[in-house]
Amino acid sequence: MEHELQDTDFLVSQTDSKGKILFANEDFCKIAGYTLEEMIGKPHNIVRHPDMPKAAFKDLWDTVKSGKVWKGYVKNSTKNGGYYWVFATVYPNIACGESDHGYMSCRRKASKAEVQKAEALYKTMR
Repeated sequence: MEHELQDTDFLVSQTDSKGKILFANEDFCKIAGYTLEEMIGKPHNIVRHPDMPKAAFKDLWDTVKSGKVWKGYVKNSTKNGGYYWVFATVYPNIACGESDHGYMSCRRKASKAEVQKAEALYKTMR
């Protein structure tokens, strides 16, 4: 079942260089259906939906590891088996420790038209 974000929802998370969650804001926890305690220390792919092509995440990781910002549409899973779509902006972030570079992800509601375009594109990828 799809959970449609509200226009005011703004999901934020911070990870270490390996993608383990260091911080998750209240909106992210609420939409994904996890408590903050359940998310901290877990890999961010805890919310990865199986419909997402591996190529999309390869592009994301290649981009942020090169120090650039990645933007794109992501279908995520909720704890209870549902899903939600977001427009994500992922930033390389050097404030995660002295030697450990991490990442900050900010996500907002994706429009129906944006989701339809992303779904069509992702069907051509794997």
